[in-house]
Amino acid sequence: MSAEDELGTTETAPDLLTLHESIADLFATRGDWRRAYQHLRSALDIARAGSLRDPLTSSYNRRYLDQRLPGLPASRSVAVALVDLDRFKSVNDTYGHLLGDRVLCRVADLLQEGLPPDAFCARYGGEEFALVLPGVDHRRAVRIADAARLRVARHPWSELQPGLRVTISVGLAHGAGSGSRQLHHADNLLYAAKRAGRNKVAFHDRETARVITHSE
Repeated sequence: MSAEDELGTTETAPDLLTLHESIADLFATRGDWRRAYQHLRSALDIARAGSLRDPLTSSYNRRYLDQRLPGLPASRSVAVALVDLDRFKSVNDTYGHLLGDRVLCRVADLLQEGLPPDAFCARYGGEEFALVLPGVDHRRAVRIADAARLRVARHPWSELQPGLRVTISVGLAHGAGSGSRQLHHADNLLYAAKRAGRNKVAFHDRETARVITHSE
């Protein structure tokens, strides 16, 4: 019988952190230091993973984004999309912060749908998220960003709250070089999407800021 069976536990994270610590203590009292060490390492891995996740939306957090961007190969093209919920303050003011939190969680889920294997979504701060898309070409990056915009715009928000409508604006930067540089460009392009009327994706095309617009 394993130590896990002896403890009668089948929990998943974050309870796994406590589970591995308890199992480590159990093996340590038996003098089985090798297995105690293995479970302590597992506990440390879980704790580290938790520190890189946003506690509200469960997407990656700003800390993870800041760690990953500098490590992306400069020789490989990368796209960074900075996403902002349109008029999110009015959602909180009208429906309350609890519903606002539910909206943030739902948007995070929608943004993570259909991402390529190497891509990830991170909460940048407040109502902003970053989509990092390594190794995709420009056209595919635009398709991914606009598909995310459409998923949010077409989501049945009224099921969450009658009268609720949520859209996002996206600034998309693409090219070789550091991911941090692309994030800075994406921030500037996000303002272009906002100025164009919101619910849009803005990106550079042949030295010009082109804004994609779609009728809903």
